[in-house]
Amino acid sequence: MTIQRALTRAGPASAVARRWMADAAIATVVIAVQIAGTWASTSWHHGHAAAGSAAVGSWVYVLLAVAGAALIWRRRFPVAVLAVALGATLWAEAISPRGGFFWLALVVAFFNAVFARKLRAAIASLVIGYAVSVWPPWRIGAAGGSSLASALGLAAFLLVLLSVAELIQLRRQRLLALARSREEEARRRAGEERMRMARELHDVVSHNISVINVQANTALHLMDRQPERARLALTTISEVSKEALVELRSVLGVLREVDEHAPRAPASSLARLDDLLANARAAGLSVRVETDGDRRPLPAGADLAAYRIIQEALTNSARHSEGTGAVVRIVYRAHDLVIEVDDDGPGQGGSRASGRPGGGIRQAGVNGGPAAGASGSGNGIIGMAERAHALGGTLDAAPRTGGGFRVRARLPLEKSS
Repeated sequence: MTIQRALTRAGPASAVARRWMADAAIATVVIAVQIAGTWASTSWHHGHAAAGSAAVGSWVYVLLAVAGAALIWRRRFPVAVLAVALGATLWAEAISPRGGFFWLALVVAFFNAVFARKLRAAIASLVIGYAVSVWPPWRIGAAGGSSLASALGLAAFLLVLLSVAELIQLRRQRLLALARSREEEARRRAGEERMRMARELHDVVSHNISVINVQANTALHLMDRQPERARLALTTISEVSKEALVELRSVLGVLREVDEHAPRAPASSLARLDDLLANARAAGLSVRVETDGDRRPLPAGADLAAYRIIQEALTNSARHSEGTGAVVRIVYRAHDLVIEVDDDGPGQGGSRASGRPGGGIRQAGVNGGPAAGASGSGNGIIGMAERAHALGGTLDAAPRTGGGFRVRARLPLEKSS
């Protein structure tokens, strides 16, 4: 935990350090470009570096350095940095009427203010800079004042600068919104995947553990009187536990890519229904299968959901129905698949766990998912209803009128591919 806390604290600290280094590098580059550009410009005008440097004066270089250095704090104080850059730039221009490379720091501070959503301050800096540059306005076009062309050109340049900054800001906002949308979609998909994996784990563990529990009790009960039947029960436990381990490895392998050469069980589907029925029969439940309609390959989603619903319904019957038989009906229709599992237990005679209360419930998965009024603390019927709901189908679970319990699911086939 100490190492984890240290790494957690070091993460933000290192990020802050990287931002400060980046800001310092930008400020250094801006200072160097402004000073070198100003020195080169005055040298070109005067024809001699020393004379140019003396004509500009050391205070101009100090102001240019101040304007550039202020950019180090541009993230925390965008408006203050813009004000410092504007004041230093205008002061340098006033000291050196011949001009130089003065405006780079101010332009960077201006874009930074726009990106920080300080649009009023950014527009105010343009207005102040323009007014000072052409002041007094009544002297525009007159002798000794700014020419009309230069005044109009400066106004056009500042408007273009503002437009470019706004376009860049709008693009950044769109990219951020897109990134947030993708992140939310990834979180939603991750949540759905966690729910799916939870259902898979519940179905695998619940069914196989129930068979193991029944066979273990049988072996303990018959170990002394009928050792052959006890040995058969232990053999069933061995096979079912092996199958459960393989299925668990298959499910967990999706969560972590390890042991790629480990054996994998075939995908759970109605093609493996015989194995499922054999396990239910080994648990002491007599199961009969009835099929109606033209049997055909199913979409993967519906095939898996049908298998898991039958598995959970038979598990509940073996655990809680107090009956000895069950009937599985599979009806292939044009646009959907209907699954019914009936057992011959007492139905309303007793309480059932795993989400199957003695009074019976209805779990509908079309619009609202599992019914809110379902009693019971288990997740069996809730998990079945969620599977049906995920495909746009329904699931009913309730005691039958003549006794026993019925689970009926309708799974659309068009949306489950």
